Amino acid sequence: MQPSFVFLNADGWQEYALLDSGDGRKLERFGPYTFVRSEPRAMWRPALPARQWDVADAVFQLTGEESGGNWGFRRKLPATWTLQYKGLRFEAQATSSRHMGVFPEQAVHWDWIASQIRAVQRPVRVLNLFGYTGLATLAAAQAGAEVTHVDAAKRAITQARRNQELSGLAERPIRWIVEDALKYIQREVRRGSRYDGLILDPPKFGRGAGGKVWEFFEHFPELLDTCRELLSPKPLFVVLTAYAVQASALYLYHALEGRLSELGGALTAGELVTVERSAGRWLSQAIFARWTALG
Repeated sequence: MQPSFVFLNADGWQEYALLDSGDGRKLERFGPYTFVRSEPRAMWRPALPARQWDVADAVFQLTGEESGGNWGFRRKLPATWTLQYKGLRFEAQATSSRHMGVFPEQAVHWDWIASQIRAVQRPVRVLNLFGYTGLATLAAAQAGAEVTHVDAAKRAITQARRNQELSGLAERPIRWIVEDALKYIQREVRRGSRYDGLILDPPKFGRGAGGKVWEFFEHFPELLDTCRELLSPKPLFVVLTAYAVQASALYLYHALEGRLSELGGALTAGELVTVERSAGRWLSQAIFARWTALG
């Protein structure tokens, strides 16, 4: 089968914008504040004059090859502030890892997940692995699904639960699990658990509970094989996103194709992109693949 390859841009934001990019950096707005963060894929010149970069509220300076570094603040900012995307409300913050508590480009997945759930007139169980601060989980719950959210970082789960409260979804059926994702799903298989939707956002490298190490290319095939066993007899969707790995979206496409081909449906792969406000350039943020039974 010839792969269907697309670029997806989350264009429904009101409180986030990629203002400009270039010289290995990006200038972004998160609510009322602007930030400069490193972006190795922005290998062009900025479109905006330097003076507009120079008035950003904070700049993240890398101290190593990965995400280590520190923030330089040009004015005092609150520890956290609230953003919203459509019906979701959540905390943003300038963390020590340069992340902001949200990956805005993934909003296109949140919308798609919600549309899949609302399109079927039946209960839907969703499993979100490496779920971070819970925006995909909340989008699924808001659409009517029962969701299990797994992340090895207790701090991420704590923030996700605050986001649940902020979004007015405290009564929705969400289970928050602090555990290594692979270990958890292996136990779920033994228990006979089944899910109609899977959301997977595995990191390039990670260290979970008990010092357990995750390395993408070493553990990813086992993760997918185990997830395949968790799919219900009538699965609805699978969403897979990957950041900072030396692979194309074709790798994700064929990895899912080999495990889901007998189910029919439609499989798509490509890149999550953000379009600049300044010059309209497309900045690639991540690769993805997603499958739907709805075709």
